[in-house]
Amino acid sequence: MPEVKVVFPVSQPRSNRIRLRTMILMRWVAAVGQLAAVTVAQQIFDLQFAHLLCYFAISISVISNLVATFSFPQNKRLTEIETLITVLFDLLQLSLLLYLTGGLKNPFALLILGPITISATVMNLRSILIIGGTAIFLVTLMSQFYLPLCTGDGADLQMLDIYIFGNWLAIVIAILFIGAYARRISSEMHSMSEALAATQMALSREQKLTDIGGVVATAAHELGTPLATIKLTSDELIEALDDRPDLCGEAALIREQVDRCRDILRDMGRAGKADLDLRQVPLTTVIDEAAEPHKNRGTELHFEAGPGHGGQSHQPSVLRRPEIIHGLRNLIQNGVDFARANVWVEAIWTENIITIRILDDGCGYPAHLLGRIGDPFVRRRCTEADQRARPEYEGMGLGLFIAKTLLERSGAVIRFANGSDPYQTITMREPQCGAIVEVNWPRSKIDAQSGENAIPFGTN
Repeated sequence: MPEVKVVFPVSQPRSNRIRLRTMILMRWVAAVGQLAAVTVAQQIFDLQFAHLLCYFAISISVISNLVATFSFPQNKRLTEIETLITVLFDLLQLSLLLYLTGGLKNPFALLILGPITISATVMNLRSILIIGGTAIFLVTLMSQFYLPLCTGDGADLQMLDIYIFGNWLAIVIAILFIGAYARRISSEMHSMSEALAATQMALSREQKLTDIGGVVATAAHELGTPLATIKLTSDELIEALDDRPDLCGEAALIREQVDRCRDILRDMGRAGKADLDLRQVPLTTVIDEAAEPHKNRGTELHFEAGPGHGGQSHQPSVLRRPEIIHGLRNLIQNGVDFARANVWVEAIWTENIITIRILDDGCGYPAHLLGRIGDPFVRRRCTEADQRARPEYEGMGLGLFIAKTLLERSGAVIRFANGSDPYQTITMREPQCGAIVEVNWPRSKIDAQSGENAIPFGTN
């Protein structure tokens, strides 16, 4: 029972394109630093190298910056290809400077990791491989081919071959490690951003439905009196016009339409009413509302509720929050999707804890994913076997992430386990051998009659 069905555009192009102005600013900083390093090395340390060619290489970067500044608007964002070309240009320009100043003998050779970090953060995998491969190729060339770096008396700065090889190996390892590390962190942050956006949309939708239900119920309540008056008047007209069949029919039509309006408003207002009394409901009512869309999907839902050890006999009234209802709905849907025939929803309460447990008789969570349950985008694609078993199902873990995020926002602690795991500590019966989700709230977090969120009784 690993994931729930969600529809989310995970294959869309990234929206985090880097601004051209940012790249220009970074290049200005690099040009100033390069110019200062070349000048200090020549004037203060009296090192001999092709300084005119170095100034020429720096001037190329300055000219390209000026062209970009005056040719494009400040708010331009670079496309993937434009970013790739820009980073490749910076990489080649830096490599040229290193070639002119001793190659890997130059301690500034580590700066070649800068373009690698930028590419791994904002570019796709193909561009990262191009930048990384180019960097490794250039570093390898510079370990063998470079212009000498000499002291003031013309002596070449000698270094052992083993030291140059060590520099090359360290830079290559750093390129691979930093590229992979930055790519991983960037991907996780991007996935988390998308998942949180989806969570917010789900919560917003649930809140809107709740608000609409309250408005409709209030409208039904307010319209009840005038509709009842119209119906009473139509009944009196029907009796008074008993000898006028044509007018009596018109009065009967009025009464019929009034009854229809009453039924429509009553059906639309079943979602609830936005007064103080209905902002708190019994715990089983919340569970029933969360499970309502999944009661007729071919899987038997079993509901149990009762006090735990030391708990009161009467069930608690809890806050009717959209995040609680939507989170529980996702967990129940997940159980229904992967159960063979039965899903159990158990509610247990004590003086301090309210627990809801969802169990099924399916295959349970895959063992290799059990530690990652609740993370978004655990799987990118379904296998062919999954698609044949559940066509149109996209199991990415986003549904469980939304449920976990919303319920934790309400103060809950969630545990995931398998009923077939001999080491799990959650009590279960023999048929409940599939996945288990246990949601625990401190009673003060959602209890509507006591604790920090208690709702005062007002005038109804």
